[in-house]
Amino acid sequence: MPVTLVEVAARAGVSPATVSRVLNGNYPVAESTRQRVEQAVRELDYVVNAHARALLHATSGIVGVILNDASDPFFAGIARGIQGAAAETSRLSVICNSEGDPEQEFAFLDLLRGHRADAVILVGAAPEDEEYRAAATARAKGLRSSGTRLVLCGRPAPADDAPGDVVTIDNEAGSTAITRHLVELGHRRIAYVTGPDGRSTTTARLAGFRAALAEAGLAVDENLVVHGDFSRQAGREAVENLLAAGRDFTAVLAANDLVAAGAVSALRTAGYRIPDDVSVAGYDNLPTAVDVWPNLTTVHVPLEEIGRKAVELAFGSADGQAVVTVPTELVVRDSTAGPAAG
Repeated sequence: MPVTLVEVAARAGVSPATVSRVLNGNYPVAESTRQRVEQAVRELDYVVNAHARALLHATSGIVGVILNDASDPFFAGIARGIQGAAAETSRLSVICNSEGDPEQEFAFLDLLRGHRADAVILVGAAPEDEEYRAAATARAKGLRSSGTRLVLCGRPAPADDAPGDVVTIDNEAGSTAITRHLVELGHRRIAYVTGPDGRSTTTARLAGFRAALAEAGLAVDENLVVHGDFSRQAGREAVENLLAAGRDFTAVLAANDLVAAGAVSALRTAGYRIPDDVSVAGYDNLPTAVDVWPNLTTVHVPLEEIGRKAVELAFGSADGQAVVTVPTELVVRDSTAGPAAG
């Protein structure tokens, strides 16, 4: 006679409902309990459906990749690294675009858990509010209970007890280095165009800017700190608004290269020469950095390496929870020079 769910529960020392939860992966279960149930299922050769069979004998072969913006070259570069590394282990990458919406992100996490993805790699800055952190932690625990590895890429863990590995970018150090470069050239009034408020990447890069000015004994002029997003249009509008307000600055530091390209466009339209009149610097070293003229001074972020590292962590030790910090590097090009005399 076929083995029943009740018999599996008795062998594992849990309730039938708990066995169902483990097999269906639709509710968080303690890791020790999940292991007992899986052992009982194997010993009794209990297979209720395709999901249970996958749990026992195979994996889905899926690596879920959730990006904040699939059209952004930053995310595309990381996704390229993930896809290449996953393909080398005969796994299929499924790319999901959350558009920076936490609810959409959670919906994708739930879908990928339902499909028993081998791993989920969550890429991009995270909201910095407690409600988001609590919800993200709960989903991280749910993925782990279902046997799916989670890797957070370019963002910190939402909580100390949230299971999953982390590949983080040393954004603060990179921002400090490029701000220091501008200060060493002689700039004292530097406009800074940030990314979206309340995002981990924005916070880290702005902190690096402030740290470098403090190191040089310079005060931050909050009138020169403009909040936007990571788009070319944000850079253009920020510089246009600074010029319209009559703000005095000799350099613009942008939160990424797309924002810097928008700043270059606005300055040129207003009749400024770069870097003769105003220096401009970006971040990430995207292809945009060498598409604009003059080529942008920026901070190199090894995007494909980050993606590959995420896959490496996803399929490393099942018990390990690692945090890997990827260093950045200052790249000096033609868009920065000393301020014009006077």
